[in-house]
Formats: sequence, C-alpha cells, structure tokens
Amino acid sequence: MTFSLGDIRVDEIEDIETMDMTLAMVMPGVHPDELLPYLDWIEPDHYTAATATLHLTCRSFLLRHAGRVVLVDTCVGCGKARSARPAWDKRTDDRFLRNLRAAGVAPEQVDTVFCTHLHVDHVGWNTQRVDGRWVPTFPNARYLIGRSEMAHWEMQARLKGAETIAHGAFVDSVLPIVAAGQAELVDDGYQLADGLALCALAGHTPGQLGLRIDRGSTRALFCGDAMHSPVQIPHPEWATAFCTDAPTSVATRHAMFAEAVSSGRVIIPAHLRRTASFRVSEVAGAFHPTLF
Repeated sequence: MTFSLGDIRVDEIEDIETMDMTLAMVMPGVHPDELLPYLDWIEPDHYTAATATLHLTCRSFLLRHAGRVVLVDTCVGCGKARSARPAWDKRTDDRFLRNLRAAGVAPEQVDTVFCTHLHVDHVGWNTQRVDGRWVPTFPNARYLIGRSEMAHWEMQARLKGAETIAHGAFVDSVLPIVAAGQAELVDDGYQLADGLALCALAGHTPGQLGLRIDRGSTRALFCGDAMHSPVQIPHPEWATAFCTDAPTSVATRHAMFAEAVSSGRVIIPAHLRRTASFRVSEVAGAFHPTLF
C-alpha cells in the first residue's frame, strides 16, 4: 500500500502479513468481554472474538522525499535463529526485500534506516548473512538508533550476555551495524530533514523514539510500538506484556492521543493489520478512531 503525507510518499513494506497472538498473551490484564463494545470496528481485521485472538502485522515504512529514502524499522529478517519464536526461526521468506524492490527501491538506495527501538521484530532486516557473516543490508545507509535505547540494551548485554537478549537480535542485527561504522546514536528532537524530527515515546522500551512529521498542514507520527492494537485507542491504559515500563507506556499513549486530537495528527503504528493510520477524536472524555 502506498499513501502520501503531504509531499512525502510512503510505502508499506510488509514482512509478515498476519501475526496472531491471543489477547491473554498480549494484554493479560484485559478480559475478552471488555472488547465486546468494539467488535463492529475491530473484527475481522484486528481481532476474532470467538478465539480472543488479536491480529497484528509486521511491516516497515519507506519514506521518499526530495531525493531522500528513509526506512522506518526493518521487521523480523531472514535466516536468523529465533528458537523462542518458531514462526520467525531461520526464516527463508525474503518477501521484505522483494516488496522493497517492488516499491522501486534497491537496498543500496536507502540512505537512512531509523530504528524506533531494538526489539527483534524491528531490526531483523538491518543485516543479512553474506559469506557466513552478518553485514548491513543497506550498505549506504546510516542507521539511526536512540542513544538511551542503545544504552539500555548494552546494559542488558552486560548483565545477561549479549546472545541472550532480544532473542539474539542484538548480536546479529545491531552489533554488526555498529561494527560497520553505520550506527548513529541520536536523541529526542533529532532532525532528519525539514519538518521530520524524532520524538521520545518511552515505555514500550526505555528509549523508544517516534518520527514526527510537521510540514505545512501535514501532521503525522510514526509511533513504532507505542501501541499494538486499535483497542488501545479507547483504552490507552491497556498496556501490553511486551512493555518494559507499563505505567510510562500508558502515559505516552495518552499524551500521544491527546496531542493528535488537538493537532489533527495522523498516527501510524507498526503493527496494525490492514490499517496504516488513523486520526483521533475525543468524545465524552474517551478517545475514538476517526479514520481507519
């Protein structure tokens, strides 16, 4: 799917079309009955009530403007050992690269890869195996990584061993980027280009960043995993089991939606299946999606 944000072309680069997870796995504190009021707009794309199953996707976003080619996150990857996630373990499906090329971009043409955070399903295609080594998939790109995000995972590596964290992704998908000299550590407020700035979205991970667009009348936010399911729009207090700091993730989500109400900002999460973006309205003190 291709859409425009003002003068920026955006292509969705899909890696995995559907990732099914039970509600109990993703949001263990939420009872299925609490989703019943929303079935008219979350079924069938985002949820199946009969099995209490959430439907997510795994995609990146390719942004093109004024000669710049920016990739937001790089999904699960291929050929990597992920024993705790059998569906991702040593995958042979290279649809991500095929979809990138189908959008008219070769890996060599990407000039910037922005990693919203360093979870396994957001950094996988950072690297690919060549002659037995993990090397950058995008050889001419600088990889933007949040400074506090990197510090968190470096600490985890020291405490637990690098091979054991992020399902092995820190070793095979992050450290090779650093070794190649292509990693650039950045902070909240970093400007990619005129009207494109990074912003702090902590909670899911300590240093997660989003990409905020403010160009003319265009307002948008690529928010990574600040949310996983559309049911979190009316219920920003519903944190996921994947969040490092649930209370902070709730505060981040609430602030994100409140700002979107006042500014008309389009929110673009990583994992909403068959839905790239939405706007937010507020009715009787509750947030509601106004564009799916």
